[in-house]
Amino acid sequence: MEKSKVLIVGGTGYLGKRLVKACLTQGHETYVLQRPDIGVDIERVQLLLSFKEQGAKLVKGSFNDHQSLVNAVKLVDVVICATSGVHIRSHQILLQLKLVDAIKEAGNVKRFLPSEFGTDPARMEHALEPGRVTFDDKMVVRKAIQEANIPFTYISANCFAGYFLGGLCQPGSIIPSKESVVLFGDGDIKAIYVDEDDIAMYTIKTIDDPRTLNKTVYITPPKNILSQREVVQIWEKLIGKELEKSSISAEQFLSSLEGQAYAEQVGLIHYYHVCFEGCLTNFEIGEEEVEACELYPEIKYTTVHDYMKRYV
Repeated sequence: MEKSKVLIVGGTGYLGKRLVKACLTQGHETYVLQRPDIGVDIERVQLLLSFKEQGAKLVKGSFNDHQSLVNAVKLVDVVICATSGVHIRSHQILLQLKLVDAIKEAGNVKRFLPSEFGTDPARMEHALEPGRVTFDDKMVVRKAIQEANIPFTYISANCFAGYFLGGLCQPGSIIPSKESVVLFGDGDIKAIYVDEDDIAMYTIKTIDDPRTLNKTVYITPPKNILSQREVVQIWEKLIGKELEKSSISAEQFLSSLEGQAYAEQVGLIHYYHVCFEGCLTNFEIGEEEVEACELYPEIKYTTVHDYMKRYV
């Protein structure tokens, strides 16, 4: 089967650059949206040029120019959006409504993968304020996609390893301490950690797969379904030293949010649902959902142990 042509929006971002790499690696004709508001961001320009050197095609387009988006979309079969949904960086989820309008007008797209990649928003109706804004906005985009009858795949990739493993699941830290760690409660709530390059590879695998059409795809590597305490134990074994441990209760954690900036509170509420409630592991995958590691066993995903060796 001929591989789809792919447009990646947000290709210079944290996950986006990995999606571009995976797309090229798997032999897809790859287009990367080049937005005109890049200014003098030399690192971003150089990254775009490196994509071009690797075989990607740069296509100019802007969320403020509907026709430019339509023109870009008409070049491809599949559109993947990786615009940021992290408030501490930038939150652009609802900009995708303009992309949905362009895809609808173009009429040629066989599949759209919106910017999701974290917790499945359809399972977060109970989420606390202000953190629920991320999930609510993603559901607004989903509603627009489905009302426009655009074929889709939603990717639920759970915890990005760099954000969670790098800090031993502690928010605000991305380098693991060799001295101490604060556990959420008893530290025994399970979560799921995925290497960002693996997220990209699984994502690209889905785009021509009929089994993932109009489905939610969960990326849940079996060896990476671990509690915070188990993550800490892996780290302790790697460094040959036991960390000093303290604990914070759910009530203390929520109280600590008072007075913090809005963007910080949004992110911390996500940690609360993952690390205290176990929102990533407290359900069974349903009939309209599939699991990536079962679909693509040929991908040798990075285990938590192997990921954390880089920090030793």
